[in-house]
Amino acid sequence: MALSEREQKLLEEMERNLIEEDAGFANRVRDVGSSNKDGKKLVVGVITMLLGVVLLILAVSLQVAFFGVVAFMVMVIGLVVATSNFRIPGLGKSAKSPGGSSFFEDRWNQRFNND
Repeated sequence: MALSEREQKLLEEMERNLIEEDAGFANRVRDVGSSNKDGKKLVVGVITMLLGVVLLILAVSLQVAFFGVVAFMVMVIGLVVATSNFRIPGLGKSAKSPGGSSFFEDRWNQRFNND
């Protein structure tokens, strides 16, 4: 269902306001949206994973261990293909400090030094 002209104008205004108020958040949302556009990989991965499940059930009913291992590998390949399209937001490049402290050390110091 297409948006009306009024709704499109409101949406554009909301986008402009978001970019003006919080540019960092807007960039993260834009990056996440752009990385999840390829639905073909998701569909192929899910179908491959389901095929692996069917093969695993068949392997259990036939009681063939090697066939079960192959079916499990097909399931894992399907899962990898399905999830290869997605990227977790906020896990960009690691910003290591020159002192060698890690993220957890920084969090510890922030928590207990800012009493």
